[in-house]
Amino acid sequence: MEIADALFAIRFRALILGALLPCLFLPCQVMGTEQAGASTAQPPPRDFLSDMQPLKNDLQRYRYLADILVRLPLEQRLIAQQLLATAENELGLYDEAVRDFPFDNRVPFKGDLPQPDEWQADDAVDAITKLAADRRIVMINEAHHDAHTRALTLALLPRLRAEGFTHFAAEALSDSDTGLMQRGYPVVASGSEYLHEPLYGEIVRQAIKLGFVVVPYESEGGDLAEREAGQARQLYRKVFQADPKARLFVHAGYAHIDKTAGNLGGKVQPMAMLLKRLSGFDPLTIDQTRWRDIGSDIGSNNYRQLIALYQQQVPVVLRRRSDGTPWSADPAAHDLDVLLPPVGHQRRPRWLALDGQRTSHLITTELCTNHIPCVVEARYTQESEDAIPADRYTFLNVDSMNSLYLYPGSYHLRSWDADGRTLTQRNITVPKP
Repeated sequence: MEIADALFAIRFRALILGALLPCLFLPCQVMGTEQAGASTAQPPPRDFLSDMQPLKNDLQRYRYLADILVRLPLEQRLIAQQLLATAENELGLYDEAVRDFPFDNRVPFKGDLPQPDEWQADDAVDAITKLAADRRIVMINEAHHDAHTRALTLALLPRLRAEGFTHFAAEALSDSDTGLMQRGYPVVASGSEYLHEPLYGEIVRQAIKLGFVVVPYESEGGDLAEREAGQARQLYRKVFQADPKARLFVHAGYAHIDKTAGNLGGKVQPMAMLLKRLSGFDPLTIDQTRWRDIGSDIGSNNYRQLIALYQQQVPVVLRRRSDGTPWSADPAAHDLDVLLPPVGHQRRPRWLALDGQRTSHLITTELCTNHIPCVVEARYTQESEDAIPADRYTFLNVDSMNSLYLYPGSYHLRSWDADGRTLTQRNITVPKP
């Protein structure tokens, strides 16, 4: 999977600006150690980034980072941890990604937790759809290394399309893929490495299928403030100037969706705040990065307390029983919080089944023909070899088995090694349940 030099440069410029590294701009807890923001976390030396640039695929990046991590000084290890976790996420190693970079990415919550006698838990898809009924813009965020924060966006796409939303914007997309809409699915060169993760690819694929106009909006501004402003201008120009009646659904990272300054450090104004000013439309902004299972006992136990209180198995929004107001841990910044359920303890996270829409297909290291590590991935048979796979998993140990999660249909199954060489390939059919 070749990564164009231009896309690589964009990604690492974004890295330095904070798209990938919120801890450079936010107080956050990582591995039990407080990282205090831009003044204490320094970018790695030039050779660190240079060493990664020639690497040709996600597995090579993973192996490089896993090898170098323990030899880095602490101030560089934080960045390497985030990069490693992001690579694991893209390789289908979802539990490993959260394990290797567990963090609370926002300022610790200091208020009283909402109690069930005053608040009720509603299905997040239903609640957000209702709240979006009179909005022109809906924005939801993600943690870039945790694909669990992409499943809700995928579920919201058909509901918001049915409500009349016309445009879908995704941070990971690049303007360079001019054939995306006509092709109907993303390929490796469609955007940054975030897009290599299968669920992100499925979001873009489904948005096109549903009839959304899919909008790249990344900005190449020089610093963080310029990048936020550039993203807001791109969205305003491509969506509301082009179609004054448009309704926009945005999938972005972390604090880009905030409607007030503060979480990006200093007086940096987030993209959502600036787009609100440009368009005159108050966006419905949804945070789902704070209340999620990070698979660790580090930091605050607020998440575990909320899970114990509400016992939900699907993403939920809390609403005040008396008047229906949604709960937000930071109401100045965003309108509501989503509480994601625990990931479960199966071979892979149970949310990959997408509420029963996908079924598991067993795979083993026999597909790797004695080459470890190896990636096993399934692509829709009608899509090209460079399409973002429907699902993938990376075997790191011999004599192992696991599962891919796939919709009913026909797929081309391929395994490959760190050099990108095909090891095995075959066609499979996943029956309807």
